[in-house]
Amino acid sequence: MFSALRGWLSSDIGIDLGTANTLVYVRGKGILLNEPSVVALAESGGKKHVMAVGEDAKLMVGRTPGNITAIRPLKDGVIADFDVAESMIKYFIRKAHNRKSFVSPQIVICIPRGSTAVERRAIQESAEGAGARRVFLIEEPMAAAIGAGLPVTEPTGSMVLDIGGGTTEVAVLSLGGIVYGNSVRVGGDKMDESIVNYIRKHYNLLVGETTAEKIKKEIGAAIQPVKGSGKMMYIKGRDLINGVPKEIKISEQNIVESLTEPVSVIVEAVKFALENTPPELSADIVDKGIVMTGGGSMLNRLDELVRNKTGLPVSIAEDPLSCVVLGTGKVLEELDTLKNLLSRFN
Repeated sequence: MFSALRGWLSSDIGIDLGTANTLVYVRGKGILLNEPSVVALAESGGKKHVMAVGEDAKLMVGRTPGNITAIRPLKDGVIADFDVAESMIKYFIRKAHNRKSFVSPQIVICIPRGSTAVERRAIQESAEGAGARRVFLIEEPMAAAIGAGLPVTEPTGSMVLDIGGGTTEVAVLSLGGIVYGNSVRVGGDKMDESIVNYIRKHYNLLVGETTAEKIKKEIGAAIQPVKGSGKMMYIKGRDLINGVPKEIKISEQNIVESLTEPVSVIVEAVKFALENTPPELSADIVDKGIVMTGGGSMLNRLDELVRNKTGLPVSIAEDPLSCVVLGTGKVLEELDTLKNLLSRFN
């Protein structure tokens, strides 16, 4: 009876610990949490303490007084601030379990393909420090492919392009392993940064990252509009010449220009992966094409650009934002049969 109660209380979880957002899957219950990977720290008496996490903390970005800082503890898909990341993971675990205390769960947590052994250990230790009794690691492209429904354990080639906030992962998978994988530290955040820099350079207007993200979602695209300047949008920021607030109108054409560099890096990563894919698996990919996942895959006409540059069929997964965490969840639900896809530091 006690072991059954412990199993119910510990509800093992899968975490997509993203640079932009963290998603949590609880075994048997599905995705219970999807919040920004942001922590607000308040300083008092020379010490910092966590003031807010997730959605509440993101609302403070760019709006905080001097004694409060809103930060992202992850950069380019890996932990930049160990202590803050641990506090954030602990908060998300408790919120997903909807109680102040819990029996330590097992956790499956995602890591970028290109992360180093030191970075992987840091992620595992952060999750352990947050209360996990045992932590398993799974590479993001593998989790994304599983979440997208690709037959990763079968003797056939599957290709996934996962564009997250901090990294883009390209991988060719077969027989439960990554035959070829490549990770570039370009994703949604770099796109936002490129938009900020473009507007500063061409309009002498300074906008924040929240505004840049909104621009990307509303009028961002990977290919120039068919007619004219495309969709238009009014944006507000600070005039860098006069130092006062100002509103300007910006076009879809402008934003396509601003995104040229990060989009080109993503396309080159795909082409490089195709060049390094074994011939037999290349034949499978010609038939089945490339599946795109992650928030960055939702950039308007990016799938069309990848299709044009590679000559292959390209599709976007049914739920691109949730593919990685759904993949970790499926591994959790079928741990006995899929455990060989996981790794950990003892």
